[in-house]
Amino acid sequence: MRSVRPATTDDLAAVTALDAALFPDEPWDLPAWQGLLDTAGRRLLVAADDADRPVGYALTGLVGDFAELLRIAADPTVRRRGVATALLARACAEARSNGAERLLLEVGEANTGARALYAAAGFVEIDRRPRYYRDGSAALVLERALAFDTHTSGRMDP
Repeated sequence: MRSVRPATTDDLAAVTALDAALFPDEPWDLPAWQGLLDTAGRRLLVAADDADRPVGYALTGLVGDFAELLRIAADPTVRRRGVATALLARACAEARSNGAERLLLEVGEANTGARALYAAAGFVEIDRRPRYYRDGSAALVLERALAFDTHTSGRMDP
């Protein structure tokens, strides 16, 4: 991965294709991604490879004093290389810089890989939604404070 950056319209075809491959039961089409990119308060980030092609993405939405992580994914060929961690850190930093005090997300109870990622990033469970997903599985609602860190000479924690 070369960088994490804001998505552009030129990235949407790759993001759409990646989303369809990773979420075959509920992919978002190109018009949906375009609408999200154009919506106030939404941020779409992409992790780009050395050729500047998206290999991962994260979508957030700002709602008052909190932000929501609406979707995050990495191409299976780059998993376990820090792509999702970098996307999540950048999403947290951008949400905080846009006034959010906390970031919320939902994750499938059985998705142990994602749950480990979120736990390592400081997310904690604040609620559980039984039978939330189409397959009847539960969703966990996780939260992370986006606090100012006084122990780092005025820097904000990621």
